Amino acid sequence: MGDEAGKPNAILSSSSTSDQTLRALKPLRCIVKLGGAAITCKDELESINEENLRSVCAQLRQAMTPCKSSSPAKNLGMDWSRRLGNPPVSTIDEFRNKQALDLDNNFIIVHGAGSFGHFQASRSGVHKGGLNLPLVKAGFVATRISVTSLNLEIVRGLAREGIPSVGISPFACGWSTCQKNIASADASQIIKALKAGFVPILHGDAVLDHLQDCTILSGDVIIRHLAQLLMPEYVVFLTDVLGVYDRPPTDPNAMLLREIEVAEDGSWSIVKPNLPHAKGAVEITIAAHDTTGGMETKISEAAMIAKLGITVYITKAGTDHSLRTLKGEIHSSPDDWLGTVIRSRRISSSK
Repeated sequence: MGDEAGKPNAILSSSSTSDQTLRALKPLRCIVKLGGAAITCKDELESINEENLRSVCAQLRQAMTPCKSSSPAKNLGMDWSRRLGNPPVSTIDEFRNKQALDLDNNFIIVHGAGSFGHFQASRSGVHKGGLNLPLVKAGFVATRISVTSLNLEIVRGLAREGIPSVGISPFACGWSTCQKNIASADASQIIKALKAGFVPILHGDAVLDHLQDCTILSGDVIIRHLAQLLMPEYVVFLTDVLGVYDRPPTDPNAMLLREIEVAEDGSWSIVKPNLPHAKGAVEITIAAHDTTGGMETKISEAAMIAKLGITVYITKAGTDHSLRTLKGEIHSSPDDWLGTVIRSRRISSSK
């Protein structure tokens, strides 16, 4: 997914979102990326890590609860559907007497696919295009069935925490690419959902491509475009590791990179810790079935977001570090916080 995807007119000229609509929108607090590896069992086909998902949803609820609340409000779930043969848990009567939800839920959440979608896409070659081939067309359908089913489960998990979440699929909104670079990205439905008080939940998706028929649009690329359009206060990537390392985190000598600075030209350098090796020495590993570029894409897109003047945090989901980050409590890289901060060099120099 090349740099052309990051140009402002790649979004704005192809979107029906007007400047007036954006001005009327309350400033976006945060865009969160839920890494597929953090919420699914990546080596087990279409298997959700239920414990991690529950933890992430609970932390998002805590992050959205206003600080002025003296005591935690009772959690009124919004998933009223029948599940696993059990009767729906109804809280309808309790909602009748509520005047407001008491949440600062001005968030957007984008999730990866993990063990959902990547297998179908890689086995059929959806990311390479060619819808004229029956295998690719069938794979496109299978990929979307898989990623939208995960999207539903994440929406349900958030709804059970009382977060008014709505699933939004890029393909259904008309997002498309040209040679894998975003060509059309209509954010109007996302804007309308935010204005109505909902939390939009997007996902990496199979989309149409103007030159190769189809491809996979990664959640990391989606986040960069939304950040460029909506300029959130901060962006958080929740992963299955504590942050970015100088080599694969399974290596016993791997070192967590605490702070990375991004220059105006998009190049980046490690600020903390002070390492002898340069950017090129950071090793990247990508799972064989990952059609979206893995950590390499994540770092590249995070750097482009930071270049906009938006601080990006990468940390492990379901930890105290992630909760503090989601709440907006981390403004540098304190010693008692584990993660990676990626920020613009001009922001660092202005401190």
